[in-house]
Amino acid sequence: QVQLQESGGGLVQAGDSLRLSCAANGRNFYAVGWFRQAPGKEREFVAGWSGGSTFYADSKRDRFAIAGDSAKIYLQMNSLTPEDTAVYYCAAGDRVYSRISYYYGDSAYDYWGQGTQVTVSA
Repeated sequence: QVQLQESGGGLVQAGDSLRLSCAANGRNFYAVGWFRQAPGKEREFVAGWSGGSTFYADSKRDRFAIAGDSAKIYLQMNSLTPEDTAVYYCAAGDRVYSRISYYYGDSAYDYWGQGTQVTVSA
């Protein structure tokens, strides 16, 4: 059974950094994505990894960075603001798309973690 486990969330102050991790109990995937859902808002794509390439939502490109590989992947988040407060989810799957943009959507992934809470205070 595939399990994804996120960790690294917590309560930080504005301007701080956090590194989230996602472990897939030893299994490799073709693509891994990070999403987040803030209270009262829809889940949104943050960043992803596919076949060794990384990609980001435009608004996250300057402050967020992915490292690692599909078996264990990290999301480094810098200069956090209260607007970054959300539950962060790791997702993974083996679908192969010709366009990276397809990985920005939920449907590209078959497996999801339980999420880790990130709270940024002003």
